[in-house]
Amino acid sequence: MDTSAPKWTEIEHLPEWDEEFYHVYTAKKFGKWLMLKTLRPEFKGKEEYEKMIEKEFEVRYNLAHPHIIMINDFEEVPGVGMCIITDDVYGDSLAKLIREGKVTDEHIYKLHHQLLDALDYIQSNHLAHHPLNSSRIIFTENIGNLKLIDVGFDQKNFLTHEDTNDDIYNYGVMLNEALDAVSTQHPKLRKVAAKCTAADPAKRYPTLDSLRADLGDNRRNKFYICVIIFLLAMIALLLWLNSPYRPEPTFHNGETIQTELPISDRPTGTAGEEAQASDNR
Repeated sequence: MDTSAPKWTEIEHLPEWDEEFYHVYTAKKFGKWLMLKTLRPEFKGKEEYEKMIEKEFEVRYNLAHPHIIMINDFEEVPGVGMCIITDDVYGDSLAKLIREGKVTDEHIYKLHHQLLDALDYIQSNHLAHHPLNSSRIIFTENIGNLKLIDVGFDQKNFLTHEDTNDDIYNYGVMLNEALDAVSTQHPKLRKVAAKCTAADPAKRYPTLDSLRADLGDNRRNKFYICVIIFLLAMIALLLWLNSPYRPEPTFHNGETIQTELPISDRPTGTAGEEAQASDNR
């Protein structure tokens, strides 16, 4: 690394990526592309907002998921201010793809696989976050990998049903917007989106697992089923090994041979007695 080179270069504001309280920038740190998130000028210097960005850094720093933008550091950037430093996920938001009519079936596929994986992770970690919408979903420029940004500003002991219900409703709204922008018909996804956004909250999916089950994406359920099948197989094996039908060892010319005899034909003596009787003959 050339220590004489400036640390931060090519800092550029990305207005489309701005959030309610933050401005978002792209920049190079020692030649590596990263993204910066800093308070808007009107919130800088105000204690409550300074604490807010510090709290968001603390909450998100230890998160690790392939479809959630990762945080690297929290530091002062010249000309910008204190910034949350994240991986570079430069690409197009779902909102932009919808506006420009560029949504594809591949994007739709990732919305009902990768996005639900990310939401599941967020809920499992009890993260309070801003409402899900198409502006917070990014498809990276090179490989089109889905990344969810702005994923949490606080961590709770548990999420309420209202919290999780809001996620499901907003997912349905966003899914409908994406389906409206693609030419292929997806009747199954339309049906799922309609249930997510049902006017009566009681008629919506109660959990993400139930939503994924309807999509045939119940990976967690499949894992548990596999574990249960394995345990049942082990129990069956143990019962068989302790049953009268398991094979018993017999001896012939000093060698052990596995045989399986009907119960009525099995000798009552011990293996040692049988061997001794054979020698006497």
